[in-house]
Amino acid sequence: MPTCRFGPKFLLVSGVLTMAALDSLALFTGLGLSEHKARETLKNATLSTQLRDAATQAQQTLGSTIDKATGTLLYGLASRLRDTRRLSFLVSYIASKKIHTEPQLSAALEYVRSHPLDPIDTMDFEKECGVGVMVTPEQIEEAVEATINKHRAQILVERYRFNMGLLMGEARAALKWADGKMIKHEVDMQVLHLLGPKMEADLEKKPKVAKARVEETEQRTAKDVVENAVEAAGQTLSLMEQLRGEALKFHKPGENYKTPGYVITPHTMDLLRQHLEITGGQVRTRFPPEPNGILHIGHAKAINFNFGYAKANNGICFLRFDDTNPEKEEEKFFTAICDMVAWLGYTPYKVTYASDYFDQLYAWAVELIHRGQAYVCHQRGEELKGHNPLPSPWRDRPLEESLLLFEAMRKGKFSEGEATLRMKLVMEDGKMDPVAYRVKYTPHHRTGDKWCIYPTYDYTHCLCDSIEHITHSLCTKEFQARRSSYFWLCNALDVYCPVQWEYGRLNLHYAVVSKRKILQLVAAGAVRDWDDPRLFTLTALQRRGFPPEAINNFCARVGVTVAQTTMEPHLLEACVRDVLNDTAPRAMAVLESLRVVITNFPAAKPLDIQVPNFPADETKGFHQVPFAPIVFIERTDFKEEPEPGYKRLAWGQPVGLRHTGYVIELQNVIKDPSGCVESLEVTCRQADAGEKPKAFIHWVSQPLICEIRLYDRLFQHKNPEDPAEVPGGFLSDLNPASLQVVEAALVDCSVALAKPFDKFQFERLGYFSVDPDSRKGQVLCFTQLPLSVPVMFPAICCIKHSAHIALVNCHLLRNLRG
Repeated sequence: MPTCRFGPKFLLVSGVLTMAALDSLALFTGLGLSEHKARETLKNATLSTQLRDAATQAQQTLGSTIDKATGTLLYGLASRLRDTRRLSFLVSYIASKKIHTEPQLSAALEYVRSHPLDPIDTMDFEKECGVGVMVTPEQIEEAVEATINKHRAQILVERYRFNMGLLMGEARAALKWADGKMIKHEVDMQVLHLLGPKMEADLEKKPKVAKARVEETEQRTAKDVVENAVEAAGQTLSLMEQLRGEALKFHKPGENYKTPGYVITPHTMDLLRQHLEITGGQVRTRFPPEPNGILHIGHAKAINFNFGYAKANNGICFLRFDDTNPEKEEEKFFTAICDMVAWLGYTPYKVTYASDYFDQLYAWAVELIHRGQAYVCHQRGEELKGHNPLPSPWRDRPLEESLLLFEAMRKGKFSEGEATLRMKLVMEDGKMDPVAYRVKYTPHHRTGDKWCIYPTYDYTHCLCDSIEHITHSLCTKEFQARRSSYFWLCNALDVYCPVQWEYGRLNLHYAVVSKRKILQLVAAGAVRDWDDPRLFTLTALQRRGFPPEAINNFCARVGVTVAQTTMEPHLLEACVRDVLNDTAPRAMAVLESLRVVITNFPAAKPLDIQVPNFPADETKGFHQVPFAPIVFIERTDFKEEPEPGYKRLAWGQPVGLRHTGYVIELQNVIKDPSGCVESLEVTCRQADAGEKPKAFIHWVSQPLICEIRLYDRLFQHKNPEDPAEVPGGFLSDLNPASLQVVEAALVDCSVALAKPFDKFQFERLGYFSVDPDSRKGQVLCFTQLPLSVPVMFPAICCIKHSAHIALVNCHLLRNLRG
């Protein structure tokens, strides 16, 4: 069989161009295209057809050969025009030289894109495209001279290494319709007149400013990571600034048709007018989670983007649950999602459910069959999988038959998997005829047993957006392959069609956020539940003590990008520290305690010590802690035989006790029979009564007993789901030291009345948040994380006093001891 390429008109048979293709090749080279580019153009059937039609019409208008400048404009027109109805109209302007520059062509293409309705107002069109506007050589000369004078000093210094593109850009901005080649020629001439011919030094390349080499995160110090993250966060625009007005170049409400790729039908403009009457031109977005799992850090970006874009532009945002799969949906997920949206500081305009619209969706499915755009299919699920599934043998079955079978599906006459309703379209990823409805005999949490058929995401999502008159359907990049079905389905039913905009999803290293994989972690006992503080679900981050404003700041730091973003956890943790530094009052706690007896305590009873809640800002108040003859210090704050550079308590080396105004000096070490240090005897003096000590350490007296849970990363590798990095799978990459408990830690009494989620900074240790387990009175067991890792780490602390136990989450920034 001969091979055939280029479409019906332009054929290559057995490697030889047909006569039609040779004619087109000659026509295209006659426009000024190189032979190679002409042949490449022939491979694109749509482009070659459009270019051939444009060139043929231009030849008929001109009655002569097409010059290269006109040919270039015709090629630009054919390759960029999406609305083929406007081809003849625009070619007439190019052939008659009314449009004779690239800026005019770009303006003309923009005009027809934003004015899809007939007829075109020719006077307005010509005004917007600069038709009849003459730019004289004198005007170009003056504009270039003004631009060069503006940068004259810098040009004289940098000479020919100056960015000449800047001069051309500013001159073109001043003369919108001027010919670009004429501007370039004038720039070259005036620069030559100013500087003279190039000298040898001018031929040297401009030295590049060396960029600081960014090393792998593991090789950075804790100071580098945290300080760089905070500095970058300080330079970040707020989320509202990023989302407000024209910042994202989104279409305005009602101007959907101006969006590249938006499909326009004869009904589009009427539907948009009705849409504007309903919404009043208001921005409308939605956050549409599936209620089959807990939200994670990636959803935080989606929440901030959808709610934030609406808020920044005085619009509204719906929280809509995509509850179309009753098998996997649970009430706890609905509640948790609502809680997390509120926790991040957003209030939905309205909480809706896809199930609210089941009756309308079913009616539209019947209408789709009536229009010949859907059919009942009996292929099994396994037959539809893979890259090239076989076409359905039932695709062309009679409409009446599909209507009867679809009604039978609704009445429960088919078993699960025996029949589906499919739509007649091919998606960008090659998926053919996506499923619209399938049979499921699972009661729905809201509709009960009313339905045994449920719509799919591909069918439901765009139609629910249409019902709610969403203006901007914002979704992550993986849904780009569904954009064609989104537009197709709305237009197939002649209903209002919103615009789908895609953005890059947010991921973190050392994390797994897949619902299925988190369930595997829970089942394996690697984590406790969805809110285990080692996970990056939002409930886990809340339990860990992350303030919601820190998560929102992190999303602003990441920004709204099209590319997928995978961030280091350090940056999120730096945002957390930035918030807690101003909001978490200080307290003192000791993880591994050593008893210290002050033998010459200066008072007959304990002293009350005033400790500032925020040492950097004492106007925020103080709290009181007791200072008694017996205090407890960190065991690591004492050494009998210290190594060089050790600055804390040792023989002949006194230390200060923070906030007391006293210095203690070692007098005696008391050991148990095995030689382990049990307690110390010290004497104390006023801090200003002698030499200043090398260090001041924290301490507690008359403390509360607490249990501190310390966390490290759950996984050992950056990408635990990558088979190349972790061949054994993510469950084999678990960090055995990801969790540890200090059961007999001590904390000062200032936290006695702490409530769940209250936060503190324990001096020299890190940040703590009261855990909700405090209500249950349980003491849990964990493992300690290594303090040498240069990041903020979570921990939990259980505080025992009276009959109350409080749990506290801690983030250890670094080992600050000594």
